[in-house]
Amino acid sequence: MTDTQWDAAKVVPESAYWKRNLVISLLGSFTTIVAMTLLLPFLPLYVEELGVSDHTAIVQWSGIAYGATFFAAACVAPLWGRLGDIYGRKLMLVRASLGMTIAISLMGMAGSVWQLVALRLFVGLAGGYASGSMVLVATQTPKDRSAWALGVLSSGIMAGNLVGPLIGGALPPIIGIRGTFLAAGGMIFIAFLATTFLIKEEKSAARKQAAKASGGWKSIPDKGPVVAMLATGLLLMLANMSIEPIITVYVAQLVPDQGQVTMIAGIVMSAAALGSILSASRLGKLADRIGHWPVIAGALAIAGLLLIPQALVTASWQLIGLRFLMGLALGGLLPCITAVIRHNVPDSAAGSILGLSISSQYVGQVTGPILGGFVGGHIGMPAVFLGTSVLLLAGAAFTWLVRTKEEGA
Repeated sequence: MTDTQWDAAKVVPESAYWKRNLVISLLGSFTTIVAMTLLLPFLPLYVEELGVSDHTAIVQWSGIAYGATFFAAACVAPLWGRLGDIYGRKLMLVRASLGMTIAISLMGMAGSVWQLVALRLFVGLAGGYASGSMVLVATQTPKDRSAWALGVLSSGIMAGNLVGPLIGGALPPIIGIRGTFLAAGGMIFIAFLATTFLIKEEKSAARKQAAKASGGWKSIPDKGPVVAMLATGLLLMLANMSIEPIITVYVAQLVPDQGQVTMIAGIVMSAAALGSILSASRLGKLADRIGHWPVIAGALAIAGLLLIPQALVTASWQLIGLRFLMGLALGGLLPCITAVIRHNVPDSAAGSILGLSISSQYVGQVTGPILGGFVGGHIGMPAVFLGTSVLLLAGAAFTWLVRTKEEGA
């Protein structure tokens, strides 16, 4: 990049409409995440309805259908981010909400399991509303309010992950599985209309020109902080997801009444998400005041230490409490990760680099359950907590070293 292009690229077009954009992005992200996750409770039933009868095949196809969306999203997130840098972030939200409206509505009309998987892939390829909202809010919000705004948005995204399965469990008995997909499509269509007519993005011809001219990753002057944030995003999702494959079996060892195992396992799974929802905006506000790096390093260290007693619990309430506290600690990571990347890359490359960040988080989301299941099955379930603890503490140390180098530069 030339000096002129760099000067244009590093100007962040803080929008006069940033508060309105935050509200619409929050509501849109919440509704799209709800629509993406509401199929969890009834996915195996729908796979069976589509003609798969063998129990093993139902489980396998359910896993393939669910994972297809995240696999596709991880592959295209940097591409959509790059196109957003060039053509505008609002356009990416409009595209995502319209694409998801069509795909999720069509899921209610699927005639075979292959069509369901294909549509789940299409949701991942065409979607990305929540990640696109992160980019829009990060680049349009004043720097001294960015971590707080991103924390509010993160709370809405995590709330969608909690509410989606609840709605997915309640609606099918009332309107049927296919009707539930159509209702979800209608909900996203409302988000599409709100995004189209209410979000205002201040466009910059200089930014567009700089985005076309820049090489994305090559345009970053100091790649150290960005690499640290990509690794932190992966660790965040890995830590959240590593326990998922073993939680029901682990809870079964702690609960005398086996009839309560699934209910308590669900509470354990939700406890961390609830803690993160409650803390995300508060930790974001704290990061705006004292700096992002101390919050990131502290959150990783505290979460790593909280994993140790989780390997030693003797009652389910202890595990629930520790998972809730871990969620409180980790809640500030996602907004801080996004804010650090926003502050360390030129605006013309913000979308593509934040897209890489989303991809790294999806890698953690996929890797976590695989590693957790393997370690839990071959070494023992306490080893899952202790191994994840070591990774988080190492991540805290690495983040602190990068922060020290930044301050010393």
